Amino acid sequence: MNLSGAFKGDLRFEQPRPPQWGIDEEGTLAQLKALRTTLFDPKITDHCGRIVKNTGDGALVEFASVVDAVRCADEIQRGLAEQNTDVPQDKRIEFRMGIHLGDIIIADDDIFGDGVNIAVRLEGIAEPGGICMSDDAYRQVRGKVESNLEDMGAQTLKNIAEPLRVWRIRKNSVSSLVVVSEYPSSGHAALLYLTPDGPSIAILPFQNMSGDPDQDYFADGMVDEITTALSRFKSLLVIPRNWSFTYKGKVVDIKQIGCELGVRYVLEGSVRKAAGKVSIVGQLIDAATGMHLWADQFEGDLSDIFALQDRMIESVVSAIAPKMFQIEIDLAARRPNNLRAHDFCLRAIQHLSSWTRGGSAEALRLASRALEIDPRYGFAATLLADCHFRNILQRWAADPKSEIAEGLRLLRLALSIDGNDHVALSTLGCQTALFSGDFDTAREMVDRAVALNPNSFRAWEQRGFTYVIAGQPEEAIRSFERVIRLSPFDLLLFSALTGMSAAFIGLGHFDEAVAAAKKAVRQNPLYPAAYRCLAIALAHLGREAEATEAAAGLLELEPSFRISEWTVGRWLAQIYIDGLRKAGLPE
Repeated sequence: MNLSGAFKGDLRFEQPRPPQWGIDEEGTLAQLKALRTTLFDPKITDHCGRIVKNTGDGALVEFASVVDAVRCADEIQRGLAEQNTDVPQDKRIEFRMGIHLGDIIIADDDIFGDGVNIAVRLEGIAEPGGICMSDDAYRQVRGKVESNLEDMGAQTLKNIAEPLRVWRIRKNSVSSLVVVSEYPSSGHAALLYLTPDGPSIAILPFQNMSGDPDQDYFADGMVDEITTALSRFKSLLVIPRNWSFTYKGKVVDIKQIGCELGVRYVLEGSVRKAAGKVSIVGQLIDAATGMHLWADQFEGDLSDIFALQDRMIESVVSAIAPKMFQIEIDLAARRPNNLRAHDFCLRAIQHLSSWTRGGSAEALRLASRALEIDPRYGFAATLLADCHFRNILQRWAADPKSEIAEGLRLLRLALSIDGNDHVALSTLGCQTALFSGDFDTAREMVDRAVALNPNSFRAWEQRGFTYVIAGQPEEAIRSFERVIRLSPFDLLLFSALTGMSAAFIGLGHFDEAVAAAKKAVRQNPLYPAAYRCLAIALAHLGREAEATEAAAGLLELEPSFRISEWTVGRWLAQIYIDGLRKAGLPE
């Protein structure tokens, strides 16, 4: 991990030397060795930790998430407490543990930096058998621990410049951790630990076996279709496919993926497209054991691609839950009558993902072409609406009013084709809140969208923005937390992080707003909205120099930005406008 803004949870633990140390040093060391073999090492492995170094009577362990660090620390302390039940106090082996979330530097299989130093100092102030965590770590598990954490207030730690707020986990108080979401700042950090009650699955990028790299988009589109279809099963937790680009092109260990994402099953496969034929190979793997549960191959004409996908999806679901009723997969309303329209849409998505003006223009052209080919293709209508709204929100539109009207028309068209299209419905709800101010209707739309597909990243994100606009930031934050849980590596996560920052601003939680906005900026330095939120939050905190720097970043992307123009036709609470002015942005 480097200083690019990625972060990890560091766990430092050490044994306070008991009275028998020095009297029976060999016996104590033997007990430590046995504990590491029977308790420490297995728990660290279970929670995806990496022992960076052993220090004789302690260790420094690196985790991909605070969740894993806290769960591991708690389980080790509980295990020790059970073993010490009948052991005299003066003969017990107990450990102090410190947990911190911060930047680290990796060099020669060791880690350094302030993140490590703080973890070490936190361990030093913990009581024997106890755990101390920094406020940075606490914010990641706040509200997710089914017990009370004790606020120790600001603590002065040795060799740490400023006092840090510290939280103590009381002995035997952490009974369990439910699903916790973290805010990744890059595609390689903040791995998510999930504990779903029912079956859960991650779909890896399918390999393109066509021999033509230009056909990668087709394989990626296949993963999209399968993910969307599986997400319709409410009893199945599906991790959206966008996170999988972290693993694309890499040799991956299925067990590690299962551990990192907390999923029970992993689906991988390949696609071969040639001479009007298509072949799909899929295999379902138990992430815990690495065993192959199911494998099959589906071949046919390219015109039968969706029937092949249906057969594959039905087979996967049957393998995951043999007792599950066979649910009809009804995607007919979303499918084009002409395969060329689908192909144009997949290409448009690639261009729209560039977040450039030229890319947006090309995406609009391709999506328009798709809708011309098949006027009843709802997905093309929704995608084309996205292109128009992208132009509006990025201030690229020559005639904003006409683009708003066209975008709304296209979303209504998509819903006339399929009234249960959760993406079109959630997008229409958000845009209704933004451009018409009809918050009641907007909330009804986005609430229905997430009910239609509770595994939809897009629906929950649009719901979050809708509730921000409607002036309900707490509900917005809950939606964005769900977004981050569903798709921790999504390439568009910066948008949800920016929405979360806006929600925190609405609540007056400016420190948290800054943290979320900074992560959004790191993930996408070309996203103006993230700079706006960052400038507003910093300005309200009185951090003038940093606010000025954030405002300069915004103006570099949008030289013509003016507060008066931005507020026209938009709902903005006074707290946002005041922040823009305090940051020195032009009227």
